Amino acid sequence: MRSSQLEHQSSRNILNHLLRTTLAVVLLAIAFFAFAAESGGAIESPDWLQLFLGLFGGLALFLAGLQLLSEGMTKSAGQTLKTVLAKLTTNRLKGALTGAFITGVLNSSTVTTLLVVGFISGGMMTLTQSVGVIMGANIGSTVTAQLLAFDLAAYSLGPVAIGFFMLFTAKQEKVKYYGMMIMGIGLVFYGMGLMSVAMTPLRSYEPFLEILKALENPMAGILAGAAFTAIVQSSAATVGIAIAMASEGLLALPAGIALALGANIGTAATTALMGILSAKSTDAVRASAVHVIFNVLGTLIWLPFIWLLVDMAVWISPSSPEFEGMARAAAEVPRQIANANTLFNVINTLLFIGFTGWFAKLAERIVPERKPAEGIIIEPKFLDEGVLRAPTVALQQVRLELGRVGAITLSMLQDIVPALRDGDRDRLDDIVRRNDQVDILDQEILNYLGKVRGGTLTEQESLEFQGLMMASDNLESLADIVGTDVVSLARKAIDLDSESGAETRKMLAEFYTTIVESVELTVQAIRDNDQRAAESVLMMKEKIRDQSELLLARKASRLTADDPDYLTLVRLEMSFVDQLRRIYTLAKRTAKVALPQVLAQRD
Repeated sequence: MRSSQLEHQSSRNILNHLLRTTLAVVLLAIAFFAFAAESGGAIESPDWLQLFLGLFGGLALFLAGLQLLSEGMTKSAGQTLKTVLAKLTTNRLKGALTGAFITGVLNSSTVTTLLVVGFISGGMMTLTQSVGVIMGANIGSTVTAQLLAFDLAAYSLGPVAIGFFMLFTAKQEKVKYYGMMIMGIGLVFYGMGLMSVAMTPLRSYEPFLEILKALENPMAGILAGAAFTAIVQSSAATVGIAIAMASEGLLALPAGIALALGANIGTAATTALMGILSAKSTDAVRASAVHVIFNVLGTLIWLPFIWLLVDMAVWISPSSPEFEGMARAAAEVPRQIANANTLFNVINTLLFIGFTGWFAKLAERIVPERKPAEGIIIEPKFLDEGVLRAPTVALQQVRLELGRVGAITLSMLQDIVPALRDGDRDRLDDIVRRNDQVDILDQEILNYLGKVRGGTLTEQESLEFQGLMMASDNLESLADIVGTDVVSLARKAIDLDSESGAETRKMLAEFYTTIVESVELTVQAIRDNDQRAAESVLMMKEKIRDQSELLLARKASRLTADDPDYLTLVRLEMSFVDQLRRIYTLAKRTAKVALPQVLAQRD
């Protein structure tokens, strides 16, 4: 079952890449044919069908390989890298190094940004701290380009075969994800090889060479790189095509650098646009804004000095003096483009790492806190659809939203006794309204969890998914008891003239306080995944049982009284004790979600 789910989700992601690739290749085709028409019939045209089949097929396999590689790394190491990111971002330099490392491993600056957004939302990281990570993510994204500069196409089918065998035959989930990664690496290099071979006829096609010559104009190259990256939503694809063209001697270094700079802008702009359209979280939009500001500002600074970037790339890259002309360019330029891309991002990070606070303040000014919509009872604060691509982050957002639900439920319970003591019916009505808020958020959480389930989950993520769904259901039931049953008892008690004795009031207050404490610990356990807090809830079982039995025994002995109002009060107090016991039962079930299975199975 899990294998088929894994294969289905991977196929769906690859299909999305194919659709974007189709659009990109169609646009390239229109441009090429336009130049061909202008050149007249004197120039011999290449076989366009074979060229575009090779280019389209190669780009599709390249993007599919990137998707498999990124997804495999995210699933196999995402949780570990999330922990690393949480612990190693105490200062801006560590944040940048951590962002570079995680992005290099995951092969996706987008996933790193999603992890960062989750930490900001949960209060584990400030926006200022996140800026360093985002800057480092740009450095990590250049690892792919460095790998692509190696000409390994001839050996690429080996990893494809090995990875395919591991993915479709292995029984262990971890092995499947390793197979996905290996197969992805093979497809990336095989796709590069197909694109390179497909573009060989263009070496002598003058209209195409004119296009590439025009790209040596920095603005033209940057705009082209940004536009193509925005279409395929992958800066690695843009840099990969640039390297493939360079490996055929078609692309000069200045044009390749301009395309790479444009790719940096394109990937940031696309992420920002997706964040604005889909994210409910202000933090997500601000993080995207930081990414765009950093990349655009860095590109503008380098625009007059691309010649300097060219010189530095040539200086640090290996040369091939044994070749001449186009052959030498084909041997040297791919690595020079990759090195220039890395230099650009490393130098920019070093230049701006001291201004992380400024970037954060600018993002906060550009993206103000969103005001709640008028006429809306309540809406989710943390359920951001933009992070669904990273289930680990999405589940963390659910946990934060459940913490919010728990806080509302806890406030309902805490207000019951003051409302009863003061005879405040308006406060009881407000408790009922808060129960409506819990119902709305519970439905939103379940809908969001359904979307999370639409992705591929690891075994650990599946267990967390089930636990959070159970916790949401239990918290909603707990709120219903407070907002319906307990409020009803309180309204009846307000109408009575009789009053309990001092000893009974003391015992009821102690029992009520214990129940409130259990709910507080439950909310802490779910929100923070706090096993100690969850364990404390279970350990309160004996205390709660003893307190409730003493109260019920005391009340039972008063049922022989002749005063009808007093008898009604006794029955209400016994019902109140019973409802509080039900609340603890639900709190205990909810807290178990945060415990290891061996402890959760204990009653």
